Amino acid sequence: MMNGHRELNKVLNTKDVLVIAFGAMIGWGWVVSSGQWIQTGGVLGTAIAFAIGGIMIFFVGLTYAELTTAMPKCGGEHVFSFRAFGPVGSFICTWAIILSYIGVVCYESVSFPTIIQYLFPGYMKGYMYTVAGFDVYASWVAVGVALAVIIMVINMIGTKKAAMLQTVLTLVIAGVGIVLAAGSVFSGSPENMGTQLFNSESSSLVGSIARVAVMTPFFFFGFDVIPQAAEEIKVPLKKLGKLMILSIVMAVAFYTMVVLSVGYVLNANEINTSMSTTGLVTADAMAKAFSSQMMAKVLIIGGLCGIVTSWNSFLIGGSRAIYAMSTSYMLPATFGKLHKKRKTPIFAIALVGGLSIIAPFFGRVMLVWIVDAANFACCLAYCMVSLSFVVLRKKLPDMKRPYEVKHYKLIGFLAVALSGAMALMYVIPKTGCTLNVYEWIIVGGWAAIGVFCYIWSKVKYKEKFASEVFHEV
Repeated sequence: MMNGHRELNKVLNTKDVLVIAFGAMIGWGWVVSSGQWIQTGGVLGTAIAFAIGGIMIFFVGLTYAELTTAMPKCGGEHVFSFRAFGPVGSFICTWAIILSYIGVVCYESVSFPTIIQYLFPGYMKGYMYTVAGFDVYASWVAVGVALAVIIMVINMIGTKKAAMLQTVLTLVIAGVGIVLAAGSVFSGSPENMGTQLFNSESSSLVGSIARVAVMTPFFFFGFDVIPQAAEEIKVPLKKLGKLMILSIVMAVAFYTMVVLSVGYVLNANEINTSMSTTGLVTADAMAKAFSSQMMAKVLIIGGLCGIVTSWNSFLIGGSRAIYAMSTSYMLPATFGKLHKKRKTPIFAIALVGGLSIIAPFFGRVMLVWIVDAANFACCLAYCMVSLSFVVLRKKLPDMKRPYEVKHYKLIGFLAVALSGAMALMYVIPKTGCTLNVYEWIIVGGWAAIGVFCYIWSKVKYKEKFASEVFHEV
């Protein structure tokens, strides 16, 4: 096997880094979940909750920013955790983050054809079978598979091409969000906001805000895609760290803008009606703001772009994590090979992309279980990266850190505590996020596959196992 670390093309500039990270965090949730957020915490309460959730992710982001600039190598978490904990810790951390990326990619491949139904209600044709109560149609599968193939091929053609797609779609999302905000200013009313600043039905103001705050970090997953592609970025290292933090701030601002806009246009009764009918509260707010149902479809198109940006970003992240493990002899050598001309990890991309092609055949319900399992895996990886940050400050105090975090003990403690708490929420009963038996089966099955791969790679590659993690850029 030929190690390919030196051969990755540095093609991603400042704009590319921002749109990949921001696009990963802005998916479809801002279209379908705004009503739930407002009903739970109120408009202002939700805005406060997103600020709190953003702060939680901000601390984790700071640890990523320092570690990425200190070790700008493909694989991100793979390298950080190896330096801190060795092969076992590195394998666990990277294997967890790969599950989180695959989960999102597969879920987006079933979300896209589902949302198309809102735009074209009659397109569901050719009933095939039912999975966990979800009817699977041939036309629905075809849409998901077709887009999965397109996104996979674009990524194989080149990372820059994938970044160009990301830029166009992210601009559409931002444009739609700004149009919604502008429309709300002219068509909304302070009276709508005044009756639902906070959840008046809740006996605890703090509790209602906390219930939303607990959900918000899961809408900020994705900034960690940047470390995966670190060797393909041509940006000064100190600036790269700042860009990662900026992407988180931009995501917090976007979600807050959407919630305030919806609350300014729709009153509590209108939000309740929207939740019980279309469920697309943000789209209904857009329709009212411009007195046009066509504008609701425009916003849904923006949401569809959000699905694709998340899908594209996590395909980049997942394939690079697999590639990094393979080039360090911790997974089969095939996944570490690059295309001779385009310098993309085509087999790693094919693996993640192939799973997204298969996903629509399993319906949507089963994929919800995978996403919940993936969220738990992501929180676990975040906690291990945060721990790596703390350990490496003591273990390698003289390591060059272009983006050096101040007050590292406090930041490290908060990052570990908050990411660890997020992970525990999936384990502790009655938190609202606790994994069900099917999701534990997925986590357990993924762990078992990981154990098999670890043992197989160690037996096959012997002394080469984990020997290339520090290959210099």
